[in-house]
Amino acid sequence: MNEFLLLAFLFLIAGVISVPVASKLGLGSVLGYLLAGIALSPLLAELDVDVVSIQHFAEFGVVMMLFLVGLELEPKMLWQMRSKLLGLGGLQVGITTLAIAAIAMAFGHPWSIALAIGMIFALSSTAIVLQTLNEKGLMKSDGGQSSFSVLLFQDIAVIPMLAFLPLLAVPELVDTLPVEAAGHGGAKSSDGGHGLELSFVDGLNAWQRGLVTLGAIAFVFAAGTFLTRPVFRYIAIARLRELFTAFALLLVVGIALLMIVVGLSPALGAFLAGVVLANSEYRHELESDVAPFKGLLLGLFFITVGAAIDFGLLFGSLGAIVGMTLGLMLLKAGVLFGLSYLFEIRGGDRWLFTLSLAQAGEFGFVLLSFTVANGVIPPGLSDQLLLVVALSMLLTPLLFIVYDKLIAPRYAGAQAREPDEIDERGSVIVAGHGRFGGIVNRILLSAGYKTVVLDHQSEQLEMVRAFGVKAFFGDATRPDLLHAAGIEDASMLVIAIDDREQATELVRYVTEHYPDVYIVVRARDRHHVYELWGAGARDIIREGFDGAVRAGRSALEALGVHPYAAERKVRGFVENDRAQLRELADLFDPDIPIQENKPYVEKAREFIDRAEEVMTGRSKDFSSRADRGWVPPSLEDVDAEVEASDAARRS
Repeated sequence: MNEFLLLAFLFLIAGVISVPVASKLGLGSVLGYLLAGIALSPLLAELDVDVVSIQHFAEFGVVMMLFLVGLELEPKMLWQMRSKLLGLGGLQVGITTLAIAAIAMAFGHPWSIALAIGMIFALSSTAIVLQTLNEKGLMKSDGGQSSFSVLLFQDIAVIPMLAFLPLLAVPELVDTLPVEAAGHGGAKSSDGGHGLELSFVDGLNAWQRGLVTLGAIAFVFAAGTFLTRPVFRYIAIARLRELFTAFALLLVVGIALLMIVVGLSPALGAFLAGVVLANSEYRHELESDVAPFKGLLLGLFFITVGAAIDFGLLFGSLGAIVGMTLGLMLLKAGVLFGLSYLFEIRGGDRWLFTLSLAQAGEFGFVLLSFTVANGVIPPGLSDQLLLVVALSMLLTPLLFIVYDKLIAPRYAGAQAREPDEIDERGSVIVAGHGRFGGIVNRILLSAGYKTVVLDHQSEQLEMVRAFGVKAFFGDATRPDLLHAAGIEDASMLVIAIDDREQATELVRYVTEHYPDVYIVVRARDRHHVYELWGAGARDIIREGFDGAVRAGRSALEALGVHPYAAERKVRGFVENDRAQLRELADLFDPDIPIQENKPYVEKAREFIDRAEEVMTGRSKDFSSRADRGWVPPSLEDVDAEVEASDAARRS
């Protein structure tokens, strides 16, 4: 118990100290964990800690991560990714394996060892890449989706690799293996040397193994489809939050164990289970229960990667190991860059795809120990290759920093393709045709107004054009494109672009140069309203505000408030809130944290007290009239009153 608590304390304090510092410096959490492991390495060596065993345990974080990734994907989306999954992923693994094997043979290694090295180095780090893409919000980009497709194929490819690698065994190496090593990592162990000997497929021929494998996958799909709902309902009877968490862990652990005993990758099984449950009403419950454990285990895994670096061997063969690491990353980057042209990955996404997958992966640790135990690769060479894997993973966060600092700004400021020639004019220009601007544009078109739509997301434009909506590719913040769209003759500009700073600057520019153009602009939040107000906008629509107001009205009605009274309360709240915004905007100072702006805080608290008095007063007024037998007006009367109020506000 003492040793366990000491290790837990060391790993936790290393992560708590290093990750915030690394994140503040813009290095990312993954590099923070890796550096924490390097700092802990001497102390763990002094305490004679088996870092590799802890690493095998922490690898379960990868299983949990792929389960969560699967929850975000519906089977339909997975089918849509099939071309990249099989084509892009298959070509990456195949070409990289053959290229590395050829280079290894050129350096004098036998073909069997060279081919084993090629397969091991063809894999990339699922843990680092997916964690970093999610942190940086790049997972939904074309580069992020392409990277995910390749990583998923690599995880699938581990299964045939584990079956194929023992066939490459070198007789001279097998003869030198100790008996216990063969029992630990030989063909009887399907987990790559993790020491688990329970297996349902040992002794079976190929077709029997195939049937067992298909049966296990079918069981995962059936259980996810038919069993999770009644089990969750049964657990809900106890009304204990910890039971939901226990069942979520039971689900992931059970599926991983099933996959191991039938000779499959536990990460692949967890991913398939996540995909099956993606449409379940319990998806968010599972996600919230599993996510904290995934984060802790992945952090522990990254710490062990840093702590497992053998600095004695590294400094003894520094030139060779660093050269192999950089050569590996350059070769993989070259293959990925070439494939990006073949699969039409453009602009900054091409570089994101290339740099994110240029390292070796955590499965390299598993496969290297497996090859040594099966007499495929000699232990001395394996130790050097382990360092190459660890160093390449250590350098990966630095590649993401290069992308963030040097590559992304370049493509943010320059178009990946030339803007379209704008050959139409309209009375309204819509900047941004996403979930917000698209609805506004549809309303205007249905009312008979002619619009000119500008958007710089080429994927979004291809989608809307498929439905017959004419839109032009271009950045609406560029004055020349605004001029081409006819801003001088337009009567209105609707701004619905995602970048809040660009939206604010566009308001400021149009207000200054085209003061007669009426601006309707979307605000991301309340503070953005103040920024837009200061820039000159006066018709500001808060994203999600109207939906939240409708939800509040529905909540009042569900609590027993009469629909007319609920409408009056909500309308009073909205009018009061709009009045508050105008006064608070004058007190807002972007250079002062809002909670330290005393005039703003005092005025806001005053408004809150006043709003409660108004709402309470109206409630009492309605209740007293209802008690006297007063009958509320019809919905037609309410609609007429709303229209009259809106007309008065517009005038």
